[in-house]
Amino acid sequence: MQNTRALPDVMNYFDARQYAPATVRNREPILKILLKVLPPTGTVLEVSSGTGEHAVFFAPRIHPRKWLPSDPNPAARASIMAWREYTPNAENLYPAIALDACDPIWTVEQQSLDIVAIVNINMIHIAPWAACLGLFAGAKRILPPEGILYLYGPFKQGGQHTAASNAAFDASLRTQNPAWGVRNLEDVVEVAKTEGLALGETVAMPANNLSVIFKKCN
Repeated sequence: MQNTRALPDVMNYFDARQYAPATVRNREPILKILLKVLPPTGTVLEVSSGTGEHAVFFAPRIHPRKWLPSDPNPAARASIMAWREYTPNAENLYPAIALDACDPIWTVEQQSLDIVAIVNINMIHIAPWAACLGLFAGAKRILPPEGILYLYGPFKQGGQHTAASNAAFDASLRTQNPAWGVRNLEDVVEVAKTEGLALGETVAMPANNLSVIFKKCN
C-alpha cells in the first residue's frame, strides 16, 4: 500500500527548487571544459552551488566521478536537495553540505572524500574579496598535487573590463554591496600563486565570461 503521508515532504522538496536562467545558457559550455580538465576519478567539490541546477546537470555527465555540492545558504541547500530528489539519474551526486569559503577550516577536511577538484561558478564577484582568498586557501589545504580548481565568471584583465556589459554588471554589483564586484584576473592569479596553485589556462566563454583553470603545484 502506498504511503501517502510521505507525499507532502516530497512536494516540499519540489517546491524548494530555485531557478537561475544563466545556468541553462552556460552549463553545456562549462561541461565541455570540465570534461577536459577534471581528473578521471574522484570527487569534485562545488563551492557555492547556488540553486543546484549545475550540480544535477553535471553529476551524471561526469560519472564515474562524484559531485559534492555545497553552499552556506540554507535556502540554497534546500534547493539543491530538491533538485537532487527530482533528478532520477544523480546517483553520484552527494547531498548538499554547509560550506562557507571564508571559513578557516572546511567541513570536508574531516571527511575521506577523495576530493580531486574544486569547481566554483559565479561566486567571487558576488561575494567579498575574503571569499576569493578563502577559496584558494581551502584549495591549498584539500587538493592533492595536480588537483584542479576551476573558476567561471566575468573578469577584468589588466584592470579593464573586457566588455561594456561587464562594466555595467560590475557597477550594479557594487551598488548592491560595495564589497562585491568583477575581479581583476591578474589579482586572482597572484592569490593563487601565494597558495601554491598555478594558472593552467583561460578559456573565453559565452556572455563575456571566462573559464580559469588552476592546478595545485606538487
